[in-house]
Amino acid sequence: MRVSFASAWRGWPAASLYLALLMGIVGPVAAAPADGVTRTTLLIGQTITLQAGKNAYGMAVQDGISAYLKVANEQGGVHGRQILLKTLDDDNSGAKAEANARDLVQKEKAFILFGSIEGGPSTAVMKAAVDLKVPFFGPMAGSPTLRRPHQPLVFPVRAEHRDEFKALLEHARSLGMTKAAFFRSDSETGLQHLENMRILCQQLKMELVADLPFKSGVGDAEITAMAQRIGASGAQVVLNHGGVGVYEQLIRKSRALGVRASFSAVNSGSAQLAEKLGDLAHGMVFAQVVPDPMQRKTDIAREYRDVFAKVHPGKSFSYGSLEGYLTAKALVAALKLAGPEPTRESFVQGLLKAGVVDVNGMRLKYQPGDYTGLTLVDLAIFTRDNRFMH
Repeated sequence: MRVSFASAWRGWPAASLYLALLMGIVGPVAAAPADGVTRTTLLIGQTITLQAGKNAYGMAVQDGISAYLKVANEQGGVHGRQILLKTLDDDNSGAKAEANARDLVQKEKAFILFGSIEGGPSTAVMKAAVDLKVPFFGPMAGSPTLRRPHQPLVFPVRAEHRDEFKALLEHARSLGMTKAAFFRSDSETGLQHLENMRILCQQLKMELVADLPFKSGVGDAEITAMAQRIGASGAQVVLNHGGVGVYEQLIRKSRALGVRASFSAVNSGSAQLAEKLGDLAHGMVFAQVVPDPMQRKTDIAREYRDVFAKVHPGKSFSYGSLEGYLTAKALVAALKLAGPEPTRESFVQGLLKAGVVDVNGMRLKYQPGDYTGLTLVDLAIFTRDNRFMH
């Protein structure tokens, strides 16, 4: 009797079928026994942009991660195993991030990869994860490469930059603005962001009047030229997709030259950018991908503030540390779904079978072919009394 491919799979749950197809396409996801798993510990590999403590956003994220993992381990860890986080600093370099990821898996024998920031390094970690067939959970970056084309081993938690761009442009359009400029990295990822900006502007009947690509190490002359281009283009609003330190320079230079365009920003390093800009940040609109950490209005914010204050007394609350806390909590929930004898295969299967991971009422969606994570994007205005108002 002949059995067709379609009939052979009929009746299988969607998640199980998806995993079976994934296994056939990319090969086995795990060896047995699983790397990084002992009877008492679970080793997680992380490469993140800390820049030897000079990257304030990365340090804030890491503080949030360490706060939650401390509590999780005190509560018994995951199925009785303590979570060990091996962290390497990628210095905001894609090449170093990929090398770190490979070392974490091949030398340190990490169970999975976790918790990068910034689009370039996160995309580089993704490449290593796909090549090594290791799950990569919780990249804290908005790069479209992490979702399109679909990456079966990459599980974002936060919303992507495209959603942030849309929210910021819709706000600008509601104020009557029709001309936008875009500040982006001069890279493949930057070009993908640019395409998303063009599509969004077309949908909103806005005009993208200035594309402002920059390379690492961009100098004062280039910053000045970009500021002049903004003024000459007639742009009414400027958006970025990262590069907080360089964006700060562009805003300062633009204001010094009398450029009147409004500057908006995505979430990455928003608290740090506003602090550095001081009065120049007043009135800026920021897209945020986590709830307001400064207020106790949501369950996750209340929990985070209580835990963070105990673990890191004296340190300021911030969007970055809340994102780190939330992402670490999602990681622990995902690890629990992998079962008492976890493998990389069971980690993926657990998420797909669950479909939704609930973190303090926030629903992260991971379904076959579509790992959405969260879709939350909120806007916050930095006020004259130096606070974010949602």
